[in-house]
Amino acid sequence: MNKRLVIDYLLRPHWKSLTISFFAVAVEGVTDLMEPWPIKVVLDYVIGQKPPPAWMASFIDSVFGQNKFAVLNFAALLVIAIAAIGAVASYTEKYLTTKVAQWVMHDLRQTVYHHIQRLSLSFYDRTRIGDLITRVTNDIEAIQDFVSSALLGIVVDVVTLVGMLVVMLYLNWQFTLIALAVAPLLFVQVYTLTRHIKNAARAVRKKESEIVSVIEEALSSIRVVKAFASEGYEEQRLEKETLESMDMALKARSIKASLSPAVDIIVAAGTCVVLWYGARLVMTGQLTAGALVVFLLYLGKMYKPMRDLSKMTDTISKASVGAERIREITEIDTERAAPNMPAPRRAPPFRGKIEFDHVSFGYQEQAAVLDDVSFTIEPGQFAALVGPTGSGKTTIISLIPRFYDSTSGKVKIDDQDIAQFKVKSLRKQISFVLQDTLLFRAPVWQNISYGTPDATRDQIIRASKLANAHEFIAKLPRGYDTMVGERGMTLSGGQRQRIAIARAVIRNSPILILDEPTSGLDAAAEEKVIDALDKLMQGKTVLIVSHRLALIRRADIIIVLQDGKIVERGTHEELLQNPSLYAKLHEIQFREDAEPEVVSN
Repeated sequence: MNKRLVIDYLLRPHWKSLTISFFAVAVEGVTDLMEPWPIKVVLDYVIGQKPPPAWMASFIDSVFGQNKFAVLNFAALLVIAIAAIGAVASYTEKYLTTKVAQWVMHDLRQTVYHHIQRLSLSFYDRTRIGDLITRVTNDIEAIQDFVSSALLGIVVDVVTLVGMLVVMLYLNWQFTLIALAVAPLLFVQVYTLTRHIKNAARAVRKKESEIVSVIEEALSSIRVVKAFASEGYEEQRLEKETLESMDMALKARSIKASLSPAVDIIVAAGTCVVLWYGARLVMTGQLTAGALVVFLLYLGKMYKPMRDLSKMTDTISKASVGAERIREITEIDTERAAPNMPAPRRAPPFRGKIEFDHVSFGYQEQAAVLDDVSFTIEPGQFAALVGPTGSGKTTIISLIPRFYDSTSGKVKIDDQDIAQFKVKSLRKQISFVLQDTLLFRAPVWQNISYGTPDATRDQIIRASKLANAHEFIAKLPRGYDTMVGERGMTLSGGQRQRIAIARAVIRNSPILILDEPTSGLDAAAEEKVIDALDKLMQGKTVLIVSHRLALIRRADIIIVLQDGKIVERGTHEELLQNPSLYAKLHEIQFREDAEPEVVSN
């Protein structure tokens, strides 16, 4: 999070509110400076025998009268006026800073979330989701707390401190130098402990991220947890992380707790010296009692911002750590044009030709998943990827929409390198029906139109009919307005898959990618899904990954992979004519399918 982001995105839109807040802070600082003066007026000009200055005497005579009671009335009214002006300034400052803090939190959260949404899948492969959640919530809230409670508070304290120093130097510069003698010691103490507080805050925040990650993992996999009766194990995992967090928090708190007493002792030492020296001057007649009292009041007000600034170290440290953690995310490159490519441009309408030109790829260095893969799928062709588990089928379909970029070679659509296209314009022309169909907690119609938010009700119903989903949707309690459970768990696997097909139908893109679309379905559900897929595939370039060879017999081209390389290609009939990996896979699968029939006979 650089300075330009802070100024342009976070503070500049609220410059009017911040300007008024700073003005209110200045007024509040002035009222703090004025607070002791009514006491001095009473002590010196009412109780004492000293006459007021000419300008003050003239004002009091014209408004209140010409006796000591008039001076007393002036002092009393001055107390009320100072308090009233200070109260209005304080309210204005607190309201506006809270308002700015809320908007800063909103703008920063949207900015960070916008960036996170555009990070590559390779980033998510190595990052815990709970850590990201903590950065978007707790870390941003720490910055919000700083803006609302500390940012202008620091300004108030600095303004007050400078004002008090100026007045105190004017009143008695020797006293002031004596009072400031403890400042270096105070600075060293605060600086030393602040570094320890920041390190402790960083460790606590990291551990909080791990706690959120443990909870997120367990709850998102709750069916697996219950299936293996692992509730106790998950509770132990959370307890372990929580106990470690508690120890870190207590250590951090012990450091913070030691700061305030240390500051109080140093401040008390300064006050003690000033009181001792000032009282001696009053006793020798070199200083009036009113001047000493006013100076001691100013001294307390000078030490107060010092105390407040030292107490803000916790808020400042948390905000600083939060800013560091947010900056770590915002400095990660988003999905964009590949390196050494010209500026990305919008993808033109595709015809659907897909070409891999000597493509190699590995999720990690020195571990190739694809090795020199080349093939071409013509527009409108039905192509299938077949091979043992881990042969690179899913990797190939992940490279087409640029979920990942190839390490060498080119992936082309309509003879153009996809690395030069803007990612969003590329993916808008590709539809997916994946093995793990994820639905959102939203009405059925919203799940179908996901990715095509401007779809009409008629388009949604038409798509669901083509996907063989309309019949079961109509039987739901509220039809298309029925709320789907989180991750679609309130629907069966076949129903979720048909909604995914309806989602692809309504997108109506020239390229369709199917990844194990019938995996885990029973025969009846599989038949309905296949029938829906037949309607969906018409007029599109289709690339399917499936272990169900019965589903890919009609493919125009079958590409067989093994260990990241293409070992065979051809039609179903061509590949069965000669001994091949495909023929072996075909024989194994259909022998397994036939065995139940033999047993039943």
